[in-house]
Amino acid sequence: MVARKMVALVIRIKKNDSFEGKRLERVLLDFFIRSGIDGATVWTGVNGFGKRGRSKVQIEGITVNMPLLIEVVDERKKIEPLLIEIKRMVDDNGLVTLHDVDVL
Repeated sequence: MVARKMVALVIRIKKNDSFEGKRLERVLLDFFIRSGIDGATVWTGVNGFGKRGRSKVQIEGITVNMPLLIEVVDERKKIEPLLIEIKRMVDDNGLVTLHDVDVL
């Protein structure tokens, strides 16, 4: 079995983050679809913190600004040209990381 060299793009944001009046997670997914990315997954976290403070789910008080993680795995040549626009949309609201991965 031969592993293919690809990259994983990981974006950490909060559920309530927005871009031009729309939920940031939806804007990013639509952008990935239009850009020809093969797939993306949005993961929901239950607690976390970053430079903008804590993000958590709290059922009793109905606080729902939970952390989200958006993960994309594709070829470097497809992801790298998108990074400037991704960073513009995410801005200081989150963290964007890129990792080399082997895909089986």
